[in-house]
Amino acid sequence: MTEMLTKEAFLEKVFNFEKSQEWKFEGKVPCIIDFYADWCQPCKMVAPILEELSNEYEGKINIYKVNTEVEQELAGAFGIRSIPSMLFCPSDSEPQMAVGALPKQQLEQIIADVLKVTK
Repeated sequence: MTEMLTKEAFLEKVFNFEKSQEWKFEGKVPCIIDFYADWCQPCKMVAPILEELSNEYEGKINIYKVNTEVEQELAGAFGIRSIPSMLFCPSDSEPQMAVGALPKQQLEQIIADVLKVTK
């Protein structure tokens, strides 16, 4: 199941950018962070796909959602200019950003290539 993130939860579960400029992943398993807004049609198209992926990869990856309208500081910290934007955070290397409503097959490929996770 996808989980909503506040700035406080993000600092604790993903990356504490207030303490460090250097990327240091705080999570136990890789994650995807979906930066979205309630009014965004492409975001609404991606939401059920992310729910499916969260069930299919349960225990292997976490999928978080950040409402850019509510968490403006968090969106600003990552330079979010268009939504949906997804941040893919592997456990042991630099995160990568993807912009746009990606199809499930492409998301699965990114999960395999960037997050190094298989079903």
